[in-house]
Amino acid sequence: MGLAQMISARAADRRLVQTGYPPRTLLATRLATLGGVTVVVAAVNYGVLWLTISPEAPVLTFVFLVLAGLVYAFLGALVVVFLAMMDAFLSGDSPLAADVPEFVEYFPLYHPKELLQEAMFQGTYTTGDLGFVAGYLLVLLVLVTAVFGVTMHTSGGWSA
Repeated sequence: MGLAQMISARAADRRLVQTGYPPRTLLATRLATLGGVTVVVAAVNYGVLWLTISPEAPVLTFVFLVLAGLVYAFLGALVVVFLAMMDAFLSGDSPLAADVPEFVEYFPLYHPKELLQEAMFQGTYTTGDLGFVAGYLLVLLVLVTAVFGVTMHTSGGWSA
């Protein structure tokens, strides 16, 4: 949704900024929309999990679903499909995978999956996994903001 929202609304965003709409408000609105949709999707997923598996740490499970959703939202749908397939194959979730290479822990979807599994089955979480997820979110937020800023600047939006 994040990728579609940013790309499909690009022309409309430019027109809004040119008519005086503040670019930072526009970006904040886009990010808030992604956050809201992420919370709704996480709630639906949590409901399904709760019906099938009783989580050891229900609140942590929901929070980590939201964090994973935010990482997915910022990465964009096409990139996520590729990364999810690579992550599943390389992290040992695939029956075709043999040994898990050490570099897999640097994939953006590895740590959200670990957090979710730990919260669901052990009722705990690893601070290192949470740190990686927070770091990825921060880097992705900075990149989204920078790309949005460059896009608005090249279209004359920041000077309006």
